[in-house]
Amino acid sequence: MNNIFKLPDFLGNTEIFETLLSHPNIRIERILSTGQVTEPGKWYDQPQDEWVILLQGEARLSYEEGSKIDLKAGDYLLIESHQKHRVDYTSIDPPCIWLAIHGQLK
Repeated sequence: MNNIFKLPDFLGNTEIFETLLSHPNIRIERILSTGQVTEPGKWYDQPQDEWVILLQGEARLSYEEGSKIDLKAGDYLLIESHQKHRVDYTSIDPPCIWLAIHGQLK
């Protein structure tokens, strides 16, 4: 048994991606962020939908078309496939704990 809120003893300066479940049609991962953001000028353009919930911390996402969304613990959203987006902010204290589900979700 594992606990989604149990953090490694040392997080460091690297974002951590942990696959919790993988199946041909779906992937569930936990992401731990401590201030990491998307590189300037880069946009994520994923081939699958991503449903994500921020379990702890605060974050800000922006979309290529100009909208931005501020997230706090408990907020969730669906990022549709090929919806270009980026991460502009993640809190350090507390660190962000994300749960992301990737697949054809619509």
